[in-house]
Amino acid sequence: MALTVYGIPTCGTVKKAKSWLDSQKITYTSVDLRATPPARSRVQAWVEAVGSRALRNTSGGSYRALGPEKESWTEAEWVEAFSRDPMLIKRPVIERDGIFLTVGFAQSEAELKKIFAE
Repeated sequence: MALTVYGIPTCGTVKKAKSWLDSQKITYTSVDLRATPPARSRVQAWVEAVGSRALRNTSGGSYRALGPEKESWTEAEWVEAFSRDPMLIKRPVIERDGIFLTVGFAQSEAELKKIFAE
């Protein structure tokens, strides 16, 4: 099982996720979204898996800088926006073997154990 954690190193939620994974002795690869933005096809797969709303980092400056038209954007327009500016993506995004697993890290302990069960 290959787990990949997409985020930015300074993000508190990403740090929390990595700390939890480490405490569970779950190995993973970390990808810095700023240094290595995801390919459009990967972003498209994430949006198909969970929808653009769940992927939006609504607390970030990039999101707040978007105009009011963002409220009526289609999924395709969100894919383009996420591809252009990965800071619009909620963190972390976690994949297993290249398949979307979860976004964010606010789940309960029981939910996390279920998500990451092999």
